[in-house]
Amino acid sequence: MQKKIVLLVLIAAMLAIGAAGCGANKPAQQAVPQAAEKKPVIIAYTPWTGYGALFVAKEKGMFTNRGVDVELQSIEGVGDRKQALVAGKIQAMAASLDVSVSAAGEGVPMKFVWAFDASNGADGLIVKKGQGIETIADLKGKEIAFHRGSAAHFFLNTLLEENGLQDSDIKAVDMKASEAAAAFMAGRVDAAVTWEPHLGKAKAAGETVLATTKDTPGLIADVLAFREDITKNNPETVQAVVAALAEATEFISKNPEEANKILAAAFKMKPEEVAADSQTVKFYGLQDNLEFYGTQEKPGAIYAVGNRASAFYIKLKLLSQAPDLNKYIDNTFITKVK
Repeated sequence: MQKKIVLLVLIAAMLAIGAAGCGANKPAQQAVPQAAEKKPVIIAYTPWTGYGALFVAKEKGMFTNRGVDVELQSIEGVGDRKQALVAGKIQAMAASLDVSVSAAGEGVPMKFVWAFDASNGADGLIVKKGQGIETIADLKGKEIAFHRGSAAHFFLNTLLEENGLQDSDIKAVDMKASEAAAAFMAGRVDAAVTWEPHLGKAKAAGETVLATTKDTPGLIADVLAFREDITKNNPETVQAVVAALAEATEFISKNPEEANKILAAAFKMKPEEVAADSQTVKFYGLQDNLEFYGTQEKPGAIYAVGNRASAFYIKLKLLSQAPDLNKYIDNTFITKVK
């Protein structure tokens, strides 16, 4: 995977150099000065209530008020988001911290500039009732659907290790979160790791939620990662996005009913379903971000969770070595929000 990422970066660089060279060979009289077209900032996400600030900022004009045009693009696959970022098809991605750390370890040039939330029961493990699965230890030999190399996998692996098991003790079925929930409800697997609203639907159907992120506080957090070149060449754009997200998170806190309606429209849910989901998520505002990131002298929890994620991906052999988190975690933008 790391070689593929590096190759994509090299190809992108060669294309950029080639394009510049073609422009340099044009006769001087053909170079007519024109105003550069301002391209939109495309942020990829996976459907998740915790990314609510993106949709509130978009709907309420908080991005445009700061002079930045933001487009939101749903890309559920972890690998697809990473590759889109490397290829320049998107400028930023919203992803769990552990996934972002794995991308950093693969050589994706980016900076973590904002933390959206921490899961507080929104992610969980659902199991079939009547199958004799009453504890985590009972999962041994069972078929469990989850997205390999994702936050769901990170969460499941943590649960297994805390109960004396490892990945090899279960029968893994690699699926995206929504697909895992569907397979579980159809009875094709014994258990699945997914998130809201799928957890609530499974519970309403009489199934058992065996564990949630309430049992692993702070483990699953979500961040916004921008391409590194944009943070260097267009820091004002990144600053505008971060400031808008800070405003949007405050809006969610003060206007929950309106925010729920906005998110319900975005995720094709009912406002009351969004309200229920939001109870299992801790949205990170500006002050939360400052504490989560910390300072160089006193690093925040983002480093501890990031290091644990590095160890997890190295164990899976998805990474050969841990990335230097100091090169990727960037608190510059949150400290400048006014």
